[in-house]
Amino acid sequence: MSQPVTRLEDLARMARVSVSTASRALNDSPAVNARTKRLIWKLAREHDYPFRRNMPAGPIGAKATVSIVVPRPQGRASRLSDPFFFELLSGVGDAARDRGCDIHVSHVSPANYDDLHLAMTTHRADGVIFFGQSTLHAAFNQLAETGGRFVVWGAELPEQRYCSIGTDNVLGGQRATRHLIRLGRQRIVFLGQTDAPEAAQRHRGYREAMREAGLDADEDLHVPAQFSVESAEVSVEGLIRSGQRFDAVVAASDLIALGALRALRRAGLRAPQDVSVVGYDNIGFARYGSPALTTIDQDMETAGRLLLSKLLDGDPRTAPSPERLATELIVRESCGA
Repeated sequence: MSQPVTRLEDLARMARVSVSTASRALNDSPAVNARTKRLIWKLAREHDYPFRRNMPAGPIGAKATVSIVVPRPQGRASRLSDPFFFELLSGVGDAARDRGCDIHVSHVSPANYDDLHLAMTTHRADGVIFFGQSTLHAAFNQLAETGGRFVVWGAELPEQRYCSIGTDNVLGGQRATRHLIRLGRQRIVFLGQTDAPEAAQRHRGYREAMREAGLDADEDLHVPAQFSVESAEVSVEGLIRSGQRFDAVVAASDLIALGALRALRRAGLRAPQDVSVVGYDNIGFARYGSPALTTIDQDMETAGRLLLSKLLDGDPRTAPSPERLATELIVRESCGA
């Protein structure tokens, strides 16, 4: 004979509170003190009360809960083990902890508008932070019309109707390239695919800096590579085998730059003596390479605070304005002073 199902009234009786108090406790209402909430949740678990439909989005006591969703990326590896993903997640996590908020990472990986809409309408969080736009700019514009509360880490794009936070990618690409030009480099490779909006903007900055200096941004020196060490290594090995002459690399990310350094070393070329290399992101691994990687820094601490404040503060009925963070050139051994 099956066990009788525990009812809300049963929990209230065991906890010696009213049914309305038990209900509010299960929904993490601020009208119920933490001690009573803990007791009722404990009783619910012990007696197999089917309370998951009533659960708040996160542990009791959180001032807000934010869902992190990573769209299916274009170019960048889809694995959550991508070091840049952890840098950004850390920035959001630290900001959330300071504000008494919880975050959770969704299993959803949107590839179109329907996926984005599903991610927005099937969670119990107070809002969603999307890590990257991929090729979903038009879909995000459409999503903004639904009134959902979300913000995107990514590039600012034409006719944008949603809020994004990101760095000034064009200026970052310019700074990396200008530094190499000041060092006397002229045959400068841009290494990375430009399908992703951020990488396309970095490539634009590279081209603008080359044009300013009166140098030819040779299309043969735009070498596609996915956002991984292995892909970049293969791409640079192919470039070397082709006999193409080059003396510097501007990489679309640090992982790509690290792959370039591996390929150069395997070919018997030295960095920075033979080829100077600049990355983008300033992930933790960048400073520990051999040589340590010169890179464009993105301030993930500030990014985390901005993403959270844009999502949770202000009028939820209107999308906050996009914002661009400053970039900084961090000079290390891979291209010298």
